[in-house]
Amino acid sequence: MRIAPFKVEEWMNAYEMEAVYNIAETCVDSLTVEELIRLSDEPEDFFREMAQKKLTYGHIEGSPEFRSLVASMYQTMKPDNILAMSGAIGANFLTLFSLVAPGDEVITVHPTYQQIYSVPESFGAQVKLLRLLPENDFLSDPVELRSLITDKTKLICINNPNNPSGALMGEGLLREIVEIARSVDAYLLCDEVYRNLHQDPEVVVPSIVDLYEKGIATSSMSKVFSLAGLRLGWIAAPQDVIKSCFQHRDYTTISCGMLDDMLAVHALKNRDKIMERSLKIVRDNLQILDEWVAKEPLVSYVKPQAGTTAMLKYELDIPSETFCIDLFKTTGAFLTPGSCFDMEGWLRIGYACSSEVLQVGLSKVSEFLESRK
Repeated sequence: MRIAPFKVEEWMNAYEMEAVYNIAETCVDSLTVEELIRLSDEPEDFFREMAQKKLTYGHIEGSPEFRSLVASMYQTMKPDNILAMSGAIGANFLTLFSLVAPGDEVITVHPTYQQIYSVPESFGAQVKLLRLLPENDFLSDPVELRSLITDKTKLICINNPNNPSGALMGEGLLREIVEIARSVDAYLLCDEVYRNLHQDPEVVVPSIVDLYEKGIATSSMSKVFSLAGLRLGWIAAPQDVIKSCFQHRDYTTISCGMLDDMLAVHALKNRDKIMERSLKIVRDNLQILDEWVAKEPLVSYVKPQAGTTAMLKYELDIPSETFCIDLFKTTGAFLTPGSCFDMEGWLRIGYACSSEVLQVGLSKVSEFLESRK
């Protein structure tokens, strides 16, 4: 088994460096433990309860309370349809590990999180890419999907809202994709780590598990809930998928951390408060980004509809990796090169950091653009 090198891995090292205006991050500006605990009416009692916990293995599948709270975020899922994993990255890997075998045909959107197409390829699957194009607002094209699908298609992988573009597929488009998957009895995996982080407060998009009997949703506490440090995610899926994942899970995970589970339960009980905070950050910050793009003659973009990231097209004759390295070395601003997503001439920006960091970082990018005209 050979997994392709992760294309953005080298950029992660910059997180540990000082004076970084980090506008490549993909999570909402993180909560502190104190902020999280103070959502409780009696924070001292919560800390006291945590201090009394024995640090043994936690619940193997995730605590009953955690799985119940996660299930409540879907219309058709029950606790037995939920399996806890180490982040969405663990959830995606276990799902692919459990379902994909050598010779299987897998279709995945592109650009997206690299794991979703590199991992099935490493398992010996034939991976077909469904291109998401800026001229189509980075949305999946059902006509193109129909041209790729065959009777051999085992799995279709999508990402909604999309990382890196911030595109959001509505219910109508999702139902079209479901019907295409159903026509060949394929599983449909949707990475939903940015679910409900929408710019339009009137927009409601159902999870794929509530639209399709063979739908699989993965998500985590990281992106929307601002708690990436918990490293806790989940698979929401039909019972046959959960059973298969559970059988394969012993090769990667005994249990997730019990303190992570406890903090996640507390966060999910207060998810309305956390969502209110997260939505304010992404909506306020997208306005800052949108105004900046409008003033930059060398930059354009497809305005994101959801999530925390966007792709910026720049009009300079510089490879995106060179652009980002020079930008970082000269200004301390940190973006991800579009080449990591096979989109040369583009840059990914994460705009859900603190508003101050975003504003300073964008000013540094402007300085850099001006110096390279």
